[in-house]
Amino acid sequence: MSEKRKDQEPERITVLAREFLPAAMEYHRRHMGEKGYELEGRIVPRRFQLIDGMGEPKDLLNGEVYYAATFVKKETAGG
Repeated sequence: MSEKRKDQEPERITVLAREFLPAAMEYHRRHMGEKGYELEGRIVPRRFQLIDGMGEPKDLLNGEVYYAATFVKKETAGG
């Protein structure tokens, strides 16, 4: 695999985990700070749904709850 240039990294990355600790440790495991990211908000359990057009939302991941940690590029954090 080719390595992405820093300017090609997405503005936000969200990781999902079934437990809190793996989501929290992802910042350190992937060296997100060195890549210019910081944690946006809190790591909290969520259920994810997808809306296609004007239809009813449909559960993703079989409706299971996952902890979500969103990392945002520092220059875009807060606005």
